[in-house]
Amino acid sequence: MEEEQVYEMKLSNGIGEQMLAHVFEKFDVELKQTEYGPKLQGTKEELEKVQEYIVQVMKERLDELDR
Repeated sequence: MEEEQVYEMKLSNGIGEQMLAHVFEKFDVELKQTEYGPKLQGTKEELEKVQEYIVQVMKERLDELDR
């Protein structure tokens, strides 16, 4: 059986510990510390889901602050 390729996604500034905790609960990804900062590792599909989730949560937070 073929092993799926592992991809990396750099974390942008503003992603807090609580949001990361939710990411690890909901998605099959791992955190990797690099000299360029933290990155998430996982399959392409999982990282795409993580990206959508982070964007959604950040938009919701910005909407709350706009009120």
